[in-house]
Amino acid sequence: MILESLLVPMAVVAIVEIGDKTQLLALLLAVRFRAPVPIILGILVATLANHAVAAVVGTLVADWLTGDWFRWALGASFLLMAGWALIPDKMDEDDAPKPSRFGPFLTTLVAFFFVEIGDKTQIATIALAARYDQILMVTLGTTLGMMLANVPAVLIGEAAAKKVPLAWVRTGAALLFAALGVATLLWPVG
Repeated sequence: MILESLLVPMAVVAIVEIGDKTQLLALLLAVRFRAPVPIILGILVATLANHAVAAVVGTLVADWLTGDWFRWALGASFLLMAGWALIPDKMDEDDAPKPSRFGPFLTTLVAFFFVEIGDKTQIATIALAARYDQILMVTLGTTLGMMLANVPAVLIGEAAAKKVPLAWVRTGAALLFAALGVATLLWPVG
């Protein structure tokens, strides 16, 4: 169960993150700063902080809701995430990095932390932490998934992003969330 609580969140977030606004932000920051190491480190620190908070919230929700209520709420949240995953994500002008005097690391850290609030991957982290009740493993898993999706975006840039069939990725993410939802509804968590 401990290994599953690392690997499932990693896979879910790595798939869901492709084409997400934070991946678009990674591309923008890479083009703007042309400093991959500080950008990657900024993404790592921001994601660890954001997803740790989300995982704590998820375990608190799991402690608050018990029995069938918990199972139905969690199963429904995964099914809602499946539908949400099918909706293409785009970068809003308000989400684009503003000119900064703070350099690539701090700009990335702050931008990623705030753009990730309420994002699919943060909501997924809450649901996964509620499902597995493993704050550390879920946080590490979702952070690794985020890094798997965003480090190539930083290193390779926009050219690679244009070749990824995003409709397939969204469909795969939706199927993964739907499978988690159905499994949660059919089999008790524990």
